[in-house]
Amino acid sequence: MGIREYSNKRIPLLGQDNNALTWLIIINGTIFILLNFLKLVYFFSEVPLDLFQHQIVDWFSLPASIEKIGSRPWTLITAMFSHIGVWELISTLLWLWGFGYILQDLTGNNKLLPIYLYGGFVGGVFFLLINNIFPVFAQRVDFIPPMMGGSAAVMAVAVGTTTLAPEYRIFPLINGGIPLWVLTLIFVAIDYATIASASGGMAVAHLAGGAVGFLYIKQLGKGHDMGAWMTTFWNWCDSLFNPEKREANISAKDRVYYKTTQPPYTKTPNLTQQKLDDILDKINQEGYHMLTDEEKSFLKKASKEEL
Repeated sequence: MGIREYSNKRIPLLGQDNNALTWLIIINGTIFILLNFLKLVYFFSEVPLDLFQHQIVDWFSLPASIEKIGSRPWTLITAMFSHIGVWELISTLLWLWGFGYILQDLTGNNKLLPIYLYGGFVGGVFFLLINNIFPVFAQRVDFIPPMMGGSAAVMAVAVGTTTLAPEYRIFPLINGGIPLWVLTLIFVAIDYATIASASGGMAVAHLAGGAVGFLYIKQLGKGHDMGAWMTTFWNWCDSLFNPEKREANISAKDRVYYKTTQPPYTKTPNLTQQKLDDILDKINQEGYHMLTDEEKSFLKKASKEEL
């Protein structure tokens, strides 16, 4: 099934190998530091911050206009990792840590990253569609703030985790704990209530991300892992730059035995020119059919090695 019952025996620490939660936190934090460092450079250079928005931030955030996305399509990916405000980053990482921790504890380290990426990407696509198809948004699309931050991606993680274990409880000291479905329902209800507002595109993006998380877990329950190709690709890339891991994946049989068509533990003749001459003389005198199995094997091996 790909999903196992919850067990609180394993704690996915930040330093654990292949921990997707660690990498997501590092990537979000690194881009936040980079953007704010550049912002400081503009500030102390007495350059207007509007120019910083135009020259830097616009190349990381997802514009609402489809016309603009044509010149920077990569923002469908970078937007979900980019934050400027401190509280925006803290909010994203807290939700990501809370739900991502539980998801990894229930499904392992290979499901969080695909759900995050799928949720952020689909959320970005719906953000573009809503703001460009419906006239109420399209008529002012140039004035709609770009999409920035991992909210849609985190929504996918939150809904996916809740779909997997809706009765999982957190904060156990509060009346026995709060079920995940309660927190997620509040999260979804807030976005639903803000669709009919100036930020309706963002609200729809969040809900679309949540739908992706729900679909991913449902498919996983049927034995279909929608993110398996990402895991395979990641392992392949990791093995390119980490020979030790590539060697560790080789079976003991392949490491110990040579590549040969000859079964192990069979007697291998010592290749010498004298022995080869003796066998050829025997063939001339008695015929090939009079050779022993060992002599035939020797002759075959000698022919391959051009002795």
